[in-house]
Amino acid sequence: MNRPTRTAMNRTAVLTLLLASLPAAAAPADILQTLGLLPPSGSAAKATGTPLPTPGAAAAVPPGLALPGQSALGGQAAAVPMNTPTPPQQYDYTANLASDVFGANLFTGSFTREGATQFNPDYAVAVGDNIQVRFWGAFDYDAPLTVDPQGNIFVPHVGPVRVLGVRNQDLQGLVEAAVRRTYRANVYSYASLAAAQPVRVFVGGFVNRPGLYSGTSMDSLLSYLDQAGGIDLLRGSFLSVQVKRGSGTRATLNLYDFILDGRLPLIQLASGDVIFVAPKQRSVQVVGLVANAKRFEFAGDGISLAELARLAKPQASATHVRVTRNTGTTLNVDYYPLAEARSVHVHSGDSVEYTADKKTGTITVRVEGEHLSPQEYVVPYGTRLGALMAKIRYTDRADTKSLQLFRPSVAARQQEQLNITLKHLETSVLTARSGTAEEAQLRTEEAALMLQWIDRAKSIQPSGQVLLSRGDHLDQFLLESGDVLRVPTLDNLVMVSGEVMFPNTVAIAADKGIGDYVASAGGYSQKADTSRIIIAHRDGSFENTEDTDGWFSSPEIHPGDEIMVLPAVDPKYRQLFKEVATMIYQMGLGARVFLK
Repeated sequence: MNRPTRTAMNRTAVLTLLLASLPAAAAPADILQTLGLLPPSGSAAKATGTPLPTPGAAAAVPPGLALPGQSALGGQAAAVPMNTPTPPQQYDYTANLASDVFGANLFTGSFTREGATQFNPDYAVAVGDNIQVRFWGAFDYDAPLTVDPQGNIFVPHVGPVRVLGVRNQDLQGLVEAAVRRTYRANVYSYASLAAAQPVRVFVGGFVNRPGLYSGTSMDSLLSYLDQAGGIDLLRGSFLSVQVKRGSGTRATLNLYDFILDGRLPLIQLASGDVIFVAPKQRSVQVVGLVANAKRFEFAGDGISLAELARLAKPQASATHVRVTRNTGTTLNVDYYPLAEARSVHVHSGDSVEYTADKKTGTITVRVEGEHLSPQEYVVPYGTRLGALMAKIRYTDRADTKSLQLFRPSVAARQQEQLNITLKHLETSVLTARSGTAEEAQLRTEEAALMLQWIDRAKSIQPSGQVLLSRGDHLDQFLLESGDVLRVPTLDNLVMVSGEVMFPNTVAIAADKGIGDYVASAGGYSQKADTSRIIIAHRDGSFENTEDTDGWFSSPEIHPGDEIMVLPAVDPKYRQLFKEVATMIYQMGLGARVFLK
């Protein structure tokens, strides 16, 4: 007689306790409901919120009463949940992107998002891997098989097949050979790695977030480092990343090999492996004319400039290298031509700058406007304006008396001066004081308008025009590379703008004065300051005329000039207007922009 097993005895005890708790007159349905074999009926089901089973569905079995192969929830065989890797934690990679450490931008979350490679021919099958096996022909079969702890998969009608350590590209041939030993004809097979074994790997050492991270055995080392936030840029080493298993070190990687040459050994990881980032070694800063202006790490006491150039990639324009020695108590600077610097060694903490130490040989000057000569001239450095003008062949419509010269370096200085003046003007507007509440309200409204004007002025791009005075001194005027010489057209027109009734362009006449040109534009507007008028000449110069007892001074009017009538200024804003006028005169930006 067979003895009851301990499991059967436990179930009997549980049934006895459940039946003892029922009333003596309990119906069979009540007994089944108590055992969990029937759902609550009627209002009881509604009150408890228990859903009624659909036809054909298995009844739920209480925990402890489930039979072998039967789920404690639905009566069917319980599905074993797949041990899939958990999603990586989020990390802020902003510091990596902004760092000057070479290789810092390697860790931005990209390796974590992409996941494992789907097919690696050199991957070695490990315990826990899922292998999809398919048969067709006289016998059909299609199912995933898991590699058991002994390294085998059990193939139906074939038996155990040892696949542990087999390379991915050899898996198909191994399984097919095993099947052929049983089915010699009419049965065909196919085997492929369906999923690599989920693993949990320790990432330690000098990383931003040491810990235990999930993945698969096919994931690269960079994927786990990425999950850990990357290497600590201040303390971690890119030259020594170790993979440890137990007490031994399986491999040591230099990430510079991957960044510069694309070489990265594929290391198959297992649960419990440790990725260890060693302490940072020595480093040197590289700036200047290089493709990689970064801070580089190196091993040993020093690194040659030849090896450093391989890392930093100097630009073709670099000719010299400046080395700032920061070791010791004295700061020393060395300067070498690139050809002589290959054997020079630098040490930890030094700074290296690649520069272009070139002498100017020739410059380019562009000539625009009314001329028949080439548009671009290449002249020796130090050429004078007079020598260039001697090469130009002018047209009949050229206004040779109003030549315009525009220089990029002057435009840059004008922009700096404009920004300073506008900043000072903005400060004056915002700090103006008022005596009464009404005056304060008025100043607030006027200040808002003035600030709008300042915002418009900030968008102005200075032309960089250089005032060329007439005379023999043009032969001594040095040209710069990038200069633009413009020859205006002699159009015999004068523009009248500003505070006039009808701003217009008027034909020049020898017998006309300033008042005549203003009258041709409809006369002064109500806001005009009739005592002061500015004459803007085409060559970039200005003249200020004043009304004395109803008579204007009579400057000479040239073709292309502009007569600008200034607005009248409230006395309380006279100082402010003076600053604006000073800015206009000093910058020579074309006062017409400010007066509109």
